Amino acid sequence: MTRVVVTGAGGGIGAALARRFAADGAQVVVSDINADAAAKVAAEIGGVAVAADVAVEEDVRRLVETAGDIDLFCSNAGVLSPGDENTPDQQWERDFGVNVMSHVHVTRALLPTWLDSGTPKRLVITVSAAGLLTLLGSATYSVTKHAALAYAEWLRATYAHRGLIVQALCPQGVRTDMLTGGNARGSGSAALLADGALEPSAVADLVAESVRENGFLILPHPEVAEYYRLRATDPDRWLGGMNKMQRGFEARS
Repeated sequence: MTRVVVTGAGGGIGAALARRFAADGAQVVVSDINADAAAKVAAEIGGVAVAADVAVEEDVRRLVETAGDIDLFCSNAGVLSPGDENTPDQQWERDFGVNVMSHVHVTRALLPTWLDSGTPKRLVITVSAAGLLTLLGSATYSVTKHAALAYAEWLRATYAHRGLIVQALCPQGVRTDMLTGGNARGSGSAALLADGALEPSAVADLVAESVRENGFLILPHPEVAEYYRLRATDPDRWLGGMNKMQRGFEARS
């Protein structure tokens, strides 16, 4: 039986992933910084709950040790903070810790036993379309998600021949507390993304299908691939369009 670990699994995409993999017959370890939320999801699916702050390396090591022989690790936990260049350093550090260093902590704990094990192992990193594009209204989220994508790419390029399969999940709008919280704050980006937002269960279904193959990018919103291509081939036009969108947000505020 496949053993799966999902971080940030107390709600949103993480909880949906835990439910879907459990329904497929996997043994699921449900991890979240909120111990009660993790325990609730674990009880629902017959899994094991492990409370952990993924920005703390000791917590991640304890999670990996508790989980045992892991086949698939979904490094899903993330945070989004509104703000610009004036966002306090403490918030930059916290967001970087959760959105980037958590993946570093995970691989430090896993790779010594995963690499060259003779059995392919899989790491799915939840990046967000913001890692391929950007997110107006949050400098920390945009920067850290770009960094998360870069780390996922580096891992794939460096260790693919040693049995590590890395995939980057890059959804756009998903109906989670992160999106609804942005709408409550009057975020223009959140309002824009809400129109095409998917249910977390739909994202989890796509991930479950995608882990049967080895494609690097998992794109629940197919249009993101075209946006990514346009950004790469004509960055000036892309940035001009994004700035126009920003001016529209400012005019309505």
